[in-house]
Amino acid sequence: MSLRPKRSIAGLKNCVHGGINHAELKALGINPNDVLDFSVCTNPFMPPPGIKKRMGAIRIERYPDSQATKLKERLSERLGISVANILVGNGTTELIRLIALTYFRQNDPIIILEPTYGEYEVAGRIAGARLIKYRAGERTSFAPKIDEVVKLVRKHRPRAVFICNPNNPTGKYLSRSEIVRVLDEMKDGLLVLDEAYLDFVEATWNPFDLTERGNVIVLRSMTKDYGLPGLRLGYAVTRREIIDSLRLALPPWNVNAIAQKVGIFVMEKDEYLRQSLRQVREAKLYLIEELSRLGFKVLPSDANYFLVRVDNAAECRRSLLKESILVRDCTSFGLPEYIRIAPRTPSECERLITAIGSISESGGR
Repeated sequence: MSLRPKRSIAGLKNCVHGGINHAELKALGINPNDVLDFSVCTNPFMPPPGIKKRMGAIRIERYPDSQATKLKERLSERLGISVANILVGNGTTELIRLIALTYFRQNDPIIILEPTYGEYEVAGRIAGARLIKYRAGERTSFAPKIDEVVKLVRKHRPRAVFICNPNNPTGKYLSRSEIVRVLDEMKDGLLVLDEAYLDFVEATWNPFDLTERGNVIVLRSMTKDYGLPGLRLGYAVTRREIIDSLRLALPPWNVNAIAQKVGIFVMEKDEYLRQSLRQVREAKLYLIEELSRLGFKVLPSDANYFLVRVDNAAECRRSLLKESILVRDCTSFGLPEYIRIAPRTPSECERLITAIGSISESGGR
């Protein structure tokens, strides 16, 4: 075959994600409905009741609003920012690739702080950018040393820097002063601040005023905190000029009608969300205490998920999957001795601890 994709696509590798692999479960003879999935970092106590009724009234025979107007208006009220500064996407991953498509040129230097979400690298490679990776070490629980990051920015003058805050998979949440130190060195470079898991952090700071500098994009997800990963919904907040540029490359009707309506509906359930987040924190505390009691090293995390050191992450995942329990093997993050766990309901957390305890007693870690 003579037809070949462009060079940046030909050598691309798919990004590994958490979640159920249906082909894998079929080969193992496991029913996906029987699996307890601790590998995804969504809110297990959401979405709120009433969504199915609301979905039944949606006119699916019509095209959705390409501008997601009503959803943006509701977000504008909630966030206290102008509608013109919001762009809604089919999840934040779509927006990450859209940013790369719009702004990255061939061989542009892009800085990524690892270990972190793999889609930053994928988006950069698709655009043909030159990736510069900063790797945090185990001594700091894989949290970046800002002095070193600043030096790297000063040296390479990157087209963009991606910062996941709180970071995935470590759960580390950087302070405003740390982010500003990096931003002050950016000059004309673009800072992409990915806050997909922000609602799971107890003490947060507001980054929206930073977008007034003209080179900051804040990304947020509505699928993690509201428990809607099947719908795909996220948004970007930035200067209007950047929104206008991104929209030029955005496919029409990128957010379906159901996602738009459900997004509006869940934002009416603030108290339900607050209560569910309290339950998530309680479940996280239980898991950390029990895993520590079993002798596992649990790394500190500001988010709902956390890293646990095991002898072999891939083997640990396989052993638990035989019990119909799924955890995130962090080998794809460059952490083959760690798994990532996000809490579920109390009874499901108890089942996980029981399974891990039984495996440990039988000689496996």
